[in-house]
Amino acid sequence: MARSTTHDDPQPLYARIASELLGALRDGSVPPGERLPGERQLAAQFGASRETVRQALDILRRDGLVSTDRRGTHAKLPGLPVGHLPSLGFPLGADTTPSRAVDRATVNWETPPPDHAAALGLAPWRPTLVHRYESAAPDGHGRRTAVTSFSAVALAEVEELARYRDRADGRSSAQLRRVYDWMRRAGLTLHHRDSITGPGDAASVRVTRQVHDQYARPLEITDLVVNAEQDALVYEFTLPAVAEPHGT
Repeated sequence: MARSTTHDDPQPLYARIASELLGALRDGSVPPGERLPGERQLAAQFGASRETVRQALDILRRDGLVSTDRRGTHAKLPGLPVGHLPSLGFPLGADTTPSRAVDRATVNWETPPPDHAAALGLAPWRPTLVHRYESAAPDGHGRRTAVTSFSAVALAEVEELARYRDRADGRSSAQLRRVYDWMRRAGLTLHHRDSITGPGDAASVRVTRQVHDQYARPLEITDLVVNAEQDALVYEFTLPAVAEPHGT
């Protein structure tokens, strides 16, 4: 984002900086979800004080174009705010219908499965938060089991998730149905990748979900095993509509 302001513009400097940053947001120099340079860097870039840069960012923030959290200021995703978007279900494969007789979820602080550790960039012996989910129909059919391991990034960035570490004993019930909402409210853009394989049992299907953020950092990995003889997998993703540019 190599931009500079001119000094013959009658606009106040903070307004000119806001205009330059808006241009970077619109032309894709700073894509949705990307972090803007820090205040110190922007001040040096535009030859302004940090207070002037803050005024410029305030303009963009009031217009809903950027958001600021403890990690910095980010370009906001186009479309409806996170709070107005339907939630994605967690864990993968969770069934919320009242016909389920068994629906149990727990968390534990433990060493994750080796393939989970590798996918999350964890050392093989390093523990993390591991979520286990199990459900079945009243007659015992349609059994689903899911194991989810969370990365160090997810635990560091998502406060609600980090709080579970102190009560992760593997016995107490733990419902993390809103974990994807928590991640999005922490400023993380979620990229889901689901892989479906046959684990060798013709009656079962294994689905592996990996979730990364806008910086390609791993957040979680889930392995779901489903009795596919009498069950169906339904995945529903809701993507925000792209807002129409003003003046078109």
